[in-house]
Amino acid sequence: MDFSVQHWMVDMIVFIDPESTVEEALAMMRRRYIHSLIVKKSSADDDYGIITSTDISDKIIAEEVNPCDIKVKDIMHKPLITIEKGRSLKDCAKLMKKHHIHHLPVVDEKNVLIGMISATDFLVAAEAMCQKPGEFLT
Repeated sequence: MDFSVQHWMVDMIVFIDPESTVEEALAMMRRRYIHSLIVKKSSADDDYGIITSTDISDKIIAEEVNPCDIKVKDIMHKPLITIEKGRSLKDCAKLMKKHHIHHLPVVDEKNVLIGMISATDFLVAAEAMCQKPGEFLT
């Protein structure tokens, strides 16, 4: 069984404009049943960012801020931490743990975004580990 990131990632990336409101981000996440969005590059900022459900919980709900009044760029994380598609799930889990994150954009050899992997994807991988326990660590 293949325990590389590319085998377990979702190959759909959903982008949002940094000037969008958090309310718009929430609507996009709800409609697509996802928990993260990649924030597009802009003329003012040539780096991608990411906004997640954890950001919304920590920076909107816990702080009692109205999501209609805050722009995505004000709560997003950047620079974007990524993982290469050929890396192992073990490496991916360690990287997530190191940075206290639950979503990692996946890049190809040319550093182009090609997908997303999240801690939720590890649930399916963990089930597969029971069927092929020795293969995960290789």
